[in-house]
Amino acid sequence: MPQRVLYVRLPCNPIFPIGIVYLADGVHKLLPQVEQRIFDMGTIAPLDFGRSLDACIDAYRPTLLVFSWRDIQIYAPVGGRGGNPLQYAFEFYYAKNPFRRLRGALGGLRVTVAYYAELWRNLGLIERGLQRARRFVPDARIVVGGGAVSVFYEQLAGKLPHGTVVSVGEGEVLLERMLRGQDFSNQRCYVVGETNPRHGLIHEPPTPVEKTACDYGYIALMWPEFRYYLQENDFYIGVQTKRGCPHNCYYCIYTVIEGKQVRINPADEVVAEMRQLYECGIRKFWFTDAQFIPAKKFADDVVELLQKIANSGMTDIHWAAYIRADNLTPKICELMVATGMDYFEIGISSGSQELVRKMRMGYNLRNVLQNCRDLCAAGYKHLVSVNYSFNVLDERPDTIRQTIAYHRALESIFGEEKVEPAIFFIGLQPHTHLEDYALERGILKSGYDPMSLMPWTAKKLLWNPEPLGSYFGEVCLRAWERAPNDFGREVLRLLEADLGRADLEEALAAPIASASHNLAAV
Repeated sequence: MPQRVLYVRLPCNPIFPIGIVYLADGVHKLLPQVEQRIFDMGTIAPLDFGRSLDACIDAYRPTLLVFSWRDIQIYAPVGGRGGNPLQYAFEFYYAKNPFRRLRGALGGLRVTVAYYAELWRNLGLIERGLQRARRFVPDARIVVGGGAVSVFYEQLAGKLPHGTVVSVGEGEVLLERMLRGQDFSNQRCYVVGETNPRHGLIHEPPTPVEKTACDYGYIALMWPEFRYYLQENDFYIGVQTKRGCPHNCYYCIYTVIEGKQVRINPADEVVAEMRQLYECGIRKFWFTDAQFIPAKKFADDVVELLQKIANSGMTDIHWAAYIRADNLTPKICELMVATGMDYFEIGISSGSQELVRKMRMGYNLRNVLQNCRDLCAAGYKHLVSVNYSFNVLDERPDTIRQTIAYHRALESIFGEEKVEPAIFFIGLQPHTHLEDYALERGILKSGYDPMSLMPWTAKKLLWNPEPLGSYFGEVCLRAWERAPNDFGREVLRLLEADLGRADLEEALAAPIASASHNLAAV
C-alpha cells in the first residue's frame, strides 16, 4: 500500500502554517514517492470542523496522520477566546468596584469555558481523525506535534490516544524515519502508552537539518487551502532564515524548543523561497526566526542575506521580524531600509539594564539606543513594537522609572507615534528558569498542572507577584478604562504620572547584584 501522509493543522488563528509546510517539503525532497496533503483547519468555519475532517479523511485515506497543535496557553494582552484574558483576570483579581470585579469573573468564566472547550475539541478531533482513518487503514498511525505540544508534552501523555507519537520541537528526521520504517527512539519524541518521555527530553538538542528553499510549486498542489493566504496580500507569509537561539532568557521557551545551536539557512535558498512566493503575488514576509540577528557573530550572515534580497529585483516587498536591536550595525540598518523592512519587534522586557541582566537576556540597552539612531539615520520611518514584561524579577519603583526613561528615549529617536509599547505579563511556562525559580521558592508545588486555568493556579502562572502585583493590576485597569485602544501607551503614561521618570543614565547602568533574588512570593 502506498504511504499517504495527511497533515492536519488543528484550529487556530489563520497564521501561515510554516511548520507543517516545511515538514511536507522536507519529506517530499527525501521521499518523493510518499503522497502528502495538508488539511488546514485554520481556514475552516468552526461548525464544519468535524464534518470537514471526516470528508478529507474519507477521500484521502491516509496511512499516517500528523496533527499540528499551535496554541494552548492563553495569557496575552490581546483579544481572543471570547474576550481579553489579561483584562478579565486583572478585573477579577484587582478591581475594587464589585460590578467590575463581577464582569471580570464572568468574562474569565467565558474564557475558561472556551479554553477547556478548545482543549477537549482538539483532543476529540485527534481521536476522531485516528478512528476515521482506521476505517480504511487499520494500522494507520498518528503523530502530534507543534508549539503547544512541545511545551506541554508531559501533560498531554494521558490525554492522547494509545500509540500516538508525541513530537517535541522539529520533526523532519522523526517523520523520515517513521516513513522509512526505521527506529526513531533517539529522536525528541515518545509513544503514548508504550514509552515514557525521557527526563529532560525538551532540552535535548535537535538533529541538524540542511534547509533548502521550500518547493511551493509542490506545496500548492498538495495543499488546497494555500490560495487562502494569497488573497489581497493580507498576510505576512513566514520565511525562516535560521533555527535556534543562543540566549538564556529567564522566562523564554524558544531557546529550549529550538536548541541553542543557531543553524543558518543558506542565503541563496532563502531568496529562492521568497522569489517563489513573490511570483505568487506575495509582497509581505515575516522572518520567523526566534531572533533575526541572534548575536553579533551572525551579522555577516544577515548582511549577505539582505544584500542578496536587495539584488534580487524584489523591490516592492515589505518584511518584518523579531530583532535583537543591540546586534544591528550601520550596514545592516541601511540594508534593512533598502529591502523594505516596515515593522519590527524588540523584546527587551524592561528598560532597566539591571533587570535585563537579572533576566539573563544578554541585551545591552545602551547599544540598542545607538543602533536605533543608526536605523533612523538610514531612513527607517515605520512602526517599532517594544515588548515590556513588567514585574518579572525584582521589579521596584526605581526600575519602573528607569523603564519609563528608556521608553521616552526610544520615542525621542523614532517619534512617539512610531513606538508602540506592548505590555505583557509573563505566562509562566514549563521548562524555563522562571518555573525553576517558582518551584524552588514554593510559589508553585511540584506536580502542578501548567495547563490548568483554575483561578488558584492561573494567578500564579500569570506572573504578577506582590508587592507590586496589585499596583500593576490597578494601573492596567485604569488604562483599559481610559484608553482601551491605546493600552500600552496609557499604562506608561499612568506609571510616569504616579512614579515619575528616572534619569536615562540610571536606566543604562547595571550595578552588580547579589546572586539571590528578593522577589516576594505570590
